[in-house]
Amino acid sequence: MNETSIETFPNPEPNRRYIITHVNPEFTSVCPKTGLPDFGTVTVRYVPRQRCIELKSLKYYYLQYRNQGIFYEAVTNKILDDLVAACDPEEMTVITEWRTRGGIHSIIEATYKRPNTE
Repeated sequence: MNETSIETFPNPEPNRRYIITHVNPEFTSVCPKTGLPDFGTVTVRYVPRQRCIELKSLKYYYLQYRNQGIFYEAVTNKILDDLVAACDPEEMTVITEWRTRGGIHSIIEATYKRPNTE
């Protein structure tokens, strides 16, 4: 996969704890077993520290999964790892909700909490 960098910008209120939620209802990847497309919604919810995620770069980051064969669990955790690395949040949760296939509807949730360094 050709890595697209996730851009960030300075948090306009770094001394205030607040939650940012981004929802992408048009996420696509490919099932590595069948080669068929998987369609889902990706929700990213995070408490920023010094940096916030820039949305255009996030959109292009998501597009690189369009033709990649990857399991639901792997893509959810990869998105979390990549976004945490990009913006170093206080905490972040990534939820992927996948369209029904074969009668099964899947929701995967992965969470990061910054270690207490005090």
